[in-house]
Amino acid sequence: MAPITVGDVVPDGTLAYLDEENKPQSVTIHSLAAGKKVIIFGVPGAFTPTCSLKHVPGFIERAEELKGKGVDEIICISVNDPFVLNSWAKTFPENKHVKFLADGSAVYTHALGLELDLTDKGLGIRSKRFALLVEDLKVKVANVEGGGEFTISGADDIIKAL
Repeated sequence: MAPITVGDVVPDGTLAYLDEENKPQSVTIHSLAAGKKVIIFGVPGAFTPTCSLKHVPGFIERAEELKGKGVDEIICISVNDPFVLNSWAKTFPENKHVKFLADGSAVYTHALGLELDLTDKGLGIRSKRFALLVEDLKVKVANVEGGGEFTISGADDIIKAL
């Protein structure tokens, strides 16, 4: 499948999270993004160094600025289960705006064409590192990283594009 790109309509898909009572819930991307300006960013895995120390903190730290520029939702997707993502989200107590959503079997990541096969490293199928700016379901910015890189998908890069 070709990777999602500027001009594409973001595919719908169902992702998971834990509610306040730690019960699994699901939500669709279209329910979060239809009629809104959203950032969807993907990381290769929860608790991994670049994701935990740079990628996610950048969006948390710049969330108010992003909201001030009209962003309605900031969504972090990882190919992990919702229990892992919930535990990871708790390591960012300052977070008020980033939603952590689980794509446990990489079904949505595959629909985006952004899966990354790390089976040879014992990590299975993961997500490429990316950041999408989506307005009313249409991709306006698609910053997809090469393997192991973190140069174009951070919060600063999205702010420059707004």
